Amino acid sequence: MCLAVPGKILTVDNSGELRMASVDFGGVVRDICIEWLPEAGIGDYVLAHVGTALSMIDEESAKASLDAFEEIEKLMDQEVADALDE
Repeated sequence: MCLAVPGKILTVDNSGELRMASVDFGGVVRDICIEWLPEAGIGDYVLAHVGTALSMIDEESAKASLDAFEEIEKLMDQEVADALDE
């Protein structure tokens, strides 16, 4: 099983051999390859896995996924805090 993470394209770089983009993944910005999504541009949301954009995604779906990841993180933090209190 793999996990694809949604992110928003901030910049696009066409100067190299592969088309690259700086993408914001919920506050973490990474450079990823968007070569296989020629229609992707600044402001678009993509699903990425291992540094490569796999597909386009609409903003609503991207935000729902990011919200779910945030909720999971909060639950995990609470579980750790509860375990330390025991």
